[in-house]
Amino acid sequence: MENVLTCFSTCPDAATAERIARALVDARLAACVNLLPDVRSVYRWDGDVVVDDEVLLMIKTTPAQLPALRERLVALHPYETPELVALPVADGLPAYLQWVADSTGAH
Repeated sequence: MENVLTCFSTCPDAATAERIARALVDARLAACVNLLPDVRSVYRWDGDVVVDDEVLLMIKTTPAQLPALRERLVALHPYETPELVALPVADGLPAYLQWVADSTGAH
C-alpha cells in the first residue's frame, strides 16, 4: 500500500483556493484537492482573536511530494503564514492510494 498524506490549508476565498488547487494538481504535487467552502475560522493573530470566512483545501499527496508542495503553497498563497498541516492516511482503498501515488509521480 502506498503512503499517502492528507494536507489541510485555508484560503481567503474560492478564487484563491481554486488557483492554488489547480497549480498543485497541474504540477503533480497533489493528486486531488477538495475545496470546502463556508469554513469559519477563529484564531489568534498579532495578539487579537480574529474570525474569518475561508475555504478549506484538503490536499491528497505523498510524503515524497510534501517538501515541493510546501514550497509551492507558500509561493502561491496570499497569507503571510499559510496553514499547512499534513496527516498520514492510516488506511484506505488500495486502488485509491495507488492512484494518489501514480498521479503525483511517486513510485
